[in-house]
Amino acid sequence: MPVSHITLEELFGQVMFSSVVTRHDRRQLRAALLGGSLNEDEYAIINRLLYNVRRGWVKIVD
Repeated sequence: MPVSHITLEELFGQVMFSSVVTRHDRRQLRAALLGGSLNEDEYAIINRLLYNVRRGWVKIVD
């Protein structure tokens, strides 16, 4: 399945609105991390998503 090109900012907004991280969202995050060209702000977005998961504010679903 191809990964759509959504910005991390858009992904963050989508996840925070729905309060869930889907399998597709995880694939997009993994692709961004493995791409190796993230800037400091993009790393901060990913860290904020992980923080929200740890706090229980966002759930991971399949």
